[in-house]
Amino acid sequence: MANAASAARDIPVGQFTVEEEKTMQFKFAFIGAGSFGFTRELIRDILSFPSLRDCTLALMDIDPERLEVIRRAVQRIVEEGKYPAKVVATMDRGEALAGADGVITTILQGNCDVWQHDILIPKKYGVDTCVGDTRGPSGIFRYLRTINPILDIARDIERLCPNAVHLNYTNPMAMLCRTVQGMFPKLTTSGLCHSVQGTAAMLAEWIGAPEEEISYTCAGINHQAFYTDFRWKGRDAYPLIREAICGREEIYNAEPVRNEMFLALGYYPTESSGHNSEYNAWFRKRPDLIRRYCTHGTNWNPGEYAFILKEYRNREGIWRGEIDKWFAEPVELARGGEYAAYIFNAILGDGTLFKFNGNVRNHGLVDNLPQGSCVEVPILASKHGLEPIAVGKLPPQLALLAGTSAQIEELAVEGSLAGDKEMIYQAICFDPLTAAVCSLREIRDMVNEMFARNEAWLPQFGKAAL
Repeated sequence: MANAASAARDIPVGQFTVEEEKTMQFKFAFIGAGSFGFTRELIRDILSFPSLRDCTLALMDIDPERLEVIRRAVQRIVEEGKYPAKVVATMDRGEALAGADGVITTILQGNCDVWQHDILIPKKYGVDTCVGDTRGPSGIFRYLRTINPILDIARDIERLCPNAVHLNYTNPMAMLCRTVQGMFPKLTTSGLCHSVQGTAAMLAEWIGAPEEEISYTCAGINHQAFYTDFRWKGRDAYPLIREAICGREEIYNAEPVRNEMFLALGYYPTESSGHNSEYNAWFRKRPDLIRRYCTHGTNWNPGEYAFILKEYRNREGIWRGEIDKWFAEPVELARGGEYAAYIFNAILGDGTLFKFNGNVRNHGLVDNLPQGSCVEVPILASKHGLEPIAVGKLPPQLALLAGTSAQIEELAVEGSLAGDKEMIYQAICFDPLTAAVCSLREIRDMVNEMFARNEAWLPQFGKAAL
């Protein structure tokens, strides 16, 4: 799959022909708009499309300070680009969603004081966590907290803008998308993650290939997908990737976990070494392995313990200063590489087809992953909506790895829907890293402690211990 986004980054914005001025008006709602960097980039990209720029941008967040900051930032982008767009900021989700054509969710349920325990409690039992936002005990409890507001948002979409295109960026991606798509099958919704195009760009750089000359097929589950085919000018590029990893120490050391997985499994995974180290039993079960594979690398997320918690704690003290700096610098209006704007343009705008990797339920898309689970596969966006593309069977070793995670996610989703703590415990029992370092009794004690800590955030469960 060629990265169409990369080829469009240098398109000038703000100056269009008379024909391009004939725009249609759309409304885009951003739920969790206080994610300053992400919201700003997504809106910049939306406005760069002539067919979308005459739109209403409805920004919604529960934090009034962050909401006002992002309103000012978006207004600045609109003014600098001379776009005929309207900016609305509200703390009322219904107001933001009413009549929306596109919806983006980027929420975080609870601040650091809440979700830090997703990392701190498992550490007491030997489960060493780097990010903890996708799977394992940390990811599952983040899901259990986050699914409640996500379902509330989905209900509001069904009521207030049932024909909207809903794109979710909130983690844990697979479990959230699986639940929403199962409960609201008529909504047009998918989950997006930038690891697919980001890793493709990294591999292209490693082999000296221009990114626009790369094509690939990628499939699996979110944060555990693989390039089943990776080509440069139509030729298999995997021999070049293997040569780069084995022949250049700096490349091997840049992604030690992922590179070891590639050398063992034969296909390259999409997500960073830090994330991947949490999703299997190979790298984080002993201190010496953590030191060897999880504490270095050039990636933004090399894998050290509590990496993301430290990042968020640091941001708490510096985010206002970073925003002041942004307001003092020139505005960047060139289109970026995130998928959302291209999808909106394909479905709502000028109809330019856009192929991307997204998260949808597995109804005949990946033959040897659990049917009905959430998979990450190629999807075609067009005036017909979102059309997932079947990829057949994954190589058996990849299906074994991703299939284990998908079955655990299915059990966690069913446990949340049923309000069954025992099912959540059982799901965590089979998490590969947890099982590598904990006994069943230790896992039960850990899960009990995590339920007690999160009781106020989990109305779907009773108060009784396991």
